[in-house]
Amino acid sequence: MGAKPSSAHCRDKGPRRMVLLRGRQPFSPWDDSLLLGKDPRALLKRGMRHVSFSLVTKGMTDIPDFLWGLSEVQKLNLSHNQLRALPPDVGKLSRLVVLNLCGNRLRSLPQEISLLKSLKVLFVNMNCLTELPAELSACRSLEVLSLSHNCLSQLPASLADLSRLRKLNLSNNYFAHIPICVFALKELDFLHVGSNRLENIAESIQCLVSLQIFIAESNNIHSFPRSLCLLTGLELLNLNNNDIQTLPDELYLLWRLGRIAWNPMDKGLHISHNPLSKPLPELVEGGLEMLFSYLKDKKHN
Repeated sequence: MGAKPSSAHCRDKGPRRMVLLRGRQPFSPWDDSLLLGKDPRALLKRGMRHVSFSLVTKGMTDIPDFLWGLSEVQKLNLSHNQLRALPPDVGKLSRLVVLNLCGNRLRSLPQEISLLKSLKVLFVNMNCLTELPAELSACRSLEVLSLSHNCLSQLPASLADLSRLRKLNLSNNYFAHIPICVFALKELDFLHVGSNRLENIAESIQCLVSLQIFIAESNNIHSFPRSLCLLTGLELLNLNNNDIQTLPDELYLLWRLGRIAWNPMDKGLHISHNPLSKPLPELVEGGLEMLFSYLKDKKHN
């Protein structure tokens, strides 16, 4: 089984944090700019496509107020700090396209995130989230949502409205089943639910007709659903480290998998570290073509 979020993951490490803060310089770069009377806009980076602002690994527990006046910011990176809350003022940054909050101590997101109508990419992985606001569903432009390594066990039903969402990472949380709202996301081509508490994959998985990559490794899944074989666009299917004993005869329909894969980064069928019944282990060793041939013959005999 894969690593699960522990209670320590969501506990504050106060004493250690205080030591780190004491070792910092008296003023951080943005404080210097303000003290010298400089316009904070001088810290913006203007690229070919987006106006960016970054405050990565600054040890911040609070976000400087001047940030909310930088309305032109389109890419904001606040990752790897000590933030415990995202202020409602984030709603003032209405042009945001990319928001990176990964590696903080956030337990929730403000309702005002619904005001980010241009938001396409949201990273909130490696935090302490126990819930998401239903208002996130108002971010209809959202295409990428990463919520891995949190303390989530459910999602708001309203997230079914994220009709443009293509990539969703729910790995390393506390999900006992794939949230029902996920099956309404018809544009999803990437879904990662590895290292949760899943015991099955609902038949509704067949609704995700655009899915190309599905990762459900390191759970406690007992069976390989036939409905998964209807997702003929799958190029990577990772069911490693589960409790699967048999494979459906219709597996050969997933011809785009191409091969049995052993490297986690490779496309193909990942089915290792499961208690497969004989003769499946030997067939897997022989490659996907041999496995498909056996299952196809079995189905028609």
